[in-house]
Amino acid sequence: MGVSAAEAAWRLTFEISPIIFTGGIASGTGGALPIVLLTEGLSFLDGVLSGGSDLSLDDYFAHFVALPGSKLIVNEYAKTPFANQSVAANARIKQPNILSMRMICPAKGNVGYAVKLATMSALAAAVEQHAALGGTYTVATPAQFYPNMLLLELTDTSSGGSTQPQNTYQWDFWQPLLTLQDAQNAQNNLMGQISAGVPVGANPSLTGLTPNPAGLGAIGSVPAASGTGGAQVASPTIGINS
Repeated sequence: MGVSAAEAAWRLTFEISPIIFTGGIASGTGGALPIVLLTEGLSFLDGVLSGGSDLSLDDYFAHFVALPGSKLIVNEYAKTPFANQSVAANARIKQPNILSMRMICPAKGNVGYAVKLATMSALAAAVEQHAALGGTYTVATPAQFYPNMLLLELTDTSSGGSTQPQNTYQWDFWQPLLTLQDAQNAQNNLMGQISAGVPVGANPSLTGLTPNPAGLGAIGSVPAASGTGGAQVASPTIGINS
């Protein structure tokens, strides 16, 4: 029984090729390189892209699954008492998101072990080169797309349930808090405000010549004064027994 176009697109996006190399080694391919081009090579180009019907989605080299425990949002707050809820909310400290993907890649067929050795060797070399060039990853999951991810580890997590060694790997990704694009956007916003003459980092009501409407007399610790300086200020009385 064949699969529908929608199901095939879903499996290709989230199961077969959810990891996209961005920048790095993908700079020469338009800035994005799906991992399926590294794991499938010419079989992908000849089968899927040409519309061939003899290539089953189950026959691809690797299938990916998003592992439980991945983070959508990670926040931290100070543990000291706050004056009110508003202050507590503004004390939020954003932490990096963490995402792990499982890659299931058992050897298949009579030449499966030879294909697996060549594919995994090429994939490891590509990952190393990608990191050396400062490349990042975009990872697609059914719940969210994670851009600007960095690869922390690629680990063999094969279990004893299979007699075939090294059939499962875990990709651990980490999302940095600040990316080059974020820094450029912040810089452009700052330079735009400076060029427009907008005060930066200050309350506009305090930067002009408008006096404080409350005046100094509103401050309880400062005595009201009129006339000559100190005329209305009572001096302390020192009791001395004569």
